[in-house]
Amino acid sequence: MPETPTPATPTPETPTPETPLDDAALAASLDGGFTSRHAQLDGVRLHYVEGGSGEPLVLLGGWPQTWWQWRKVLPALAAHYRVIAVDLRGMGGSGKPAGGYDKKTLAGDVHRLLGRLGIESAHVVGHDIGAMVAYAFAANHPRATRKIALLDVSHPEPGWAELPLIPREGIRHLWWFAFNQVEGLPEQLLAGRSRLLLDWLFGAMAPDGDDIDDHARRVYARAYDEPDAIRAGNAWYRAFAQDIADLAGYAPVTAPILALGGERSNYERLVTAVPQLGTDTRVVRVDGAGHYLPEERPEAVVEELTRFLG
Repeated sequence: MPETPTPATPTPETPTPETPLDDAALAASLDGGFTSRHAQLDGVRLHYVEGGSGEPLVLLGGWPQTWWQWRKVLPALAAHYRVIAVDLRGMGGSGKPAGGYDKKTLAGDVHRLLGRLGIESAHVVGHDIGAMVAYAFAANHPRATRKIALLDVSHPEPGWAELPLIPREGIRHLWWFAFNQVEGLPEQLLAGRSRLLLDWLFGAMAPDGDDIDDHARRVYARAYDEPDAIRAGNAWYRAFAQDIADLAGYAPVTAPILALGGERSNYERLVTAVPQLGTDTRVVRVDGAGHYLPEERPEAVVEELTRFLG
C-alpha cells in the first residue's frame, strides 16, 4: 500500500443560503423525495434519511462523516430501491450514549430500526465503520440480511492488533487508530477544530481531495465539533478489541458479499481478508480511487451495487 502523501490544504468556499448544513434541509435538497427522520429505540435515538421505493437498501457510513457521504449515490439508488441512510449510534443526528459502540451492538441498533420500519430483511451496504457494522449485521441477523457490500474496509480482525505505530515505508500509517484510543484528550484538542482533522484525512486518503467539497466538509465539521461527538466517534475505534473477539465467534456468513476497494487504498487488503468472511464473496477494485468511494467514484459505486443487488 502506498505511503500516505502530505495532504493539500483546500480552498474554502463562501457559504451561501443555498448550502444548508442541517439534516432536514440536506435531505430535501436531494432528488428522489428524501426525508430526514428519527426513531427512538431502546437505549438510543437514531437518525436516518429515507427515499425511493423497491427492495430495502440500508446505507451505513463511516468516520469522520455522516449519512451525507452518500449524497452522490442516493438519487440513483432510490430509482431502484427503498433507500435508508442511517447515522450510526454516535454519528451526526443520532444519539451519543456512554456505551454500545462495538459493531455487534451497532448492528443491533440497525436491526431494531428495520423492525420499527416494518422491514423483515434488507440489503446492507457500509463504508468504513459502516462496513464493519454491515458485516456484523449479516453475522448476527442472517434472516434479516439479503446481501451485503463492504466499501474499502472489512470487519476488525486479529491482524489489526499488529498495525505499526511507527511509520514504515510502503505501509499507510494509520496513526488515528491509536489517537482515537486516547480517552479525554481528543475531545479537548478537536472541539471546534474538527475541520483541521477532516482536511488532513481527505487530503491524505483521496487522490483528488476536491471530490469532497467545502460544503460537505462543513457538514462533517458541524457534526464532529462537539466533545460528545468526538468522544462517540472515537468509541467506534476503542471497541475494536471487542469486535475482534466477537469475530472469533462468527461462522462465515452465507449472505452474498461484495467488497469494493480503492485502487489507492485498501483493495489489496480486502483481497486477502474478505474471502475468509463468507461463503459467497467477490472483491472489486475501483480504479484510481482512494478510501472515500461514494464521494470519489459515485458512478462506479452505483454501477457495482445495482449489478450486485439486482
